[in-house]
Amino acid sequence: MAEIKTGATKELESHGGRRSEVGIVTSDVRQKTIKVEIKRLVKHPRYGKYIFRSTNLHAHDEKNEAKKGDRVEVIETRPLSKQKRWRLVKIVERAAVLGQLEIKEVEEVAPKKHEPVTEVAVAEAKAE
Repeated sequence: MAEIKTGATKELESHGGRRSEVGIVTSDVRQKTIKVEIKRLVKHPRYGKYIFRSTNLHAHDEKNEAKKGDRVEVIETRPLSKQKRWRLVKIVERAAVLGQLEIKEVEEVAPKKHEPVTEVAVAEAKAE
């Protein structure tokens, strides 16, 4: 009998039986490490409503090329550290760069000094 292969099976075979996931980089602060959020849609068991669930993975990024907001593909690998069990395969889509901010020079205005309150100033304020 011929076996029917699904997309997931082909994906596992191409990576030697290791899982691969696509997610969005939420942090790139650490050296050679990125934090990737994987979102999935799950049906609630009682109410039947579909809700988003997310998983955060720590992945190894050897060249520090992934930036926050990028969509990346990661693959399972041997433990690289206490938390890192995934490795960056490729950057699927770069984050959209919002326009460059132009920094304009602004004149500094000295703050107004408060004048001491005198009896004459109080009398003028009451008269108005």
